[in-house]
Amino acid sequence: MKKTFLLFCYLLLVTIAKAQLDKTPLYFQFPDVPPFSITKTPDNTLFTKNDLKKRKATLIMLFSPDCDHCQQQVKALKENIDLLKQVQIVMVSFLNDDLIKKFYLENEMAAYSTITMGRDGKYFLGTFYKFTTFPSMYLYNKKGKFIEKFEGITPINKIAASL
Repeated sequence: MKKTFLLFCYLLLVTIAKAQLDKTPLYFQFPDVPPFSITKTPDNTLFTKNDLKKRKATLIMLFSPDCDHCQQQVKALKENIDLLKQVQIVMVSFLNDDLIKKFYLENEMAAYSTITMGRDGKYFLGTFYKFTTFPSMYLYNKKGKFIEKFEGITPINKIAASL
């Protein structure tokens, strides 16, 4: 009886340890647009998953305002915005509001109605995506299901082709 109990405890510990080693990013385990909440730039209002337009593809872009690659990606995005006219773009940074607002103003982001920019002060999306590089982009279809991940500078036509 004692050996059976010890075997049971050992198997339980192995199962728990193995569960902790699961490195699969959450966006694969939960392929819907995550329940995020960001502080929108420039007006500091709350913007959540519920504010996304229904039946419209979504691109979530994690960026840093002081990242050269991010600046190049935004430039390409602005130059080719017509390729993504059916996509709502949510640009999210984890840095302070002043840096994000400066980036927002310098890049004249107010002129792009399909782009929402803001700050994830709780680092929810960083944890959810387990991203490793800036920019990182996550594309969801019209039903809110994950399609593809893009890392680094990505041609806009490649993103559009994934729709």
